[in-house]
Amino acid sequence: MSEKQGKLVVISGPSGAGKTSVCRALKQHENVEFSVSATTRAMRDGEQDGVDYHFLTREDFERRLQENQFLEYASYNGNFYGTPRWPMDAALARGQTFLVEIEVDGTRQLRERKVEGFYLFIAPPSIEELRRRLISRGSNEAEEIEQRVSIAKHEIEAAQGDLDGAPLYDVIVENRVLAETIKKVEGLLWP
Repeated sequence: MSEKQGKLVVISGPSGAGKTSVCRALKQHENVEFSVSATTRAMRDGEQDGVDYHFLTREDFERRLQENQFLEYASYNGNFYGTPRWPMDAALARGQTFLVEIEVDGTRQLRERKVEGFYLFIAPPSIEELRRRLISRGSNEAEEIEQRVSIAKHEIEAAQGDLDGAPLYDVIVENRVLAETIKKVEGLLWP
């Protein structure tokens, strides 16, 4: 058992802002454990239970939900998705940083439940740059890109808002240059 309590770090940001790239870099630190979401959807070819997701039956998910075993959850396309509490509790007890990458609505749920942590939002430098990044991926049709841009506008607005007079995020970091953004985030987490 570690004498030092770990810390929860929650990272959000719109598609194309760079949050996944920042999280990928942070996961390289030996003291960081990355959250693996739980889902009721079927496992896809090549996926591994406990690596890609914790795959649960609907009954098991609902039971765990009733037992308050999720930090946050949502229903999407007929399936449940959630952030399990049990890996976080174990990581924090070991003194590790527990990293969770979630959407703004998930952050709102955590804040409403008064879950202590460091909440960080990765923002694009502009909507135009976000659109350019999404186009350069080459994996989305024009209609889907515009849908993601529209969602991003709402997420950025929500991130700048508050919940009962307190900011939803502790820090908003603008991602202009990924390497610089990663260094800035590392400096915020481990000053």
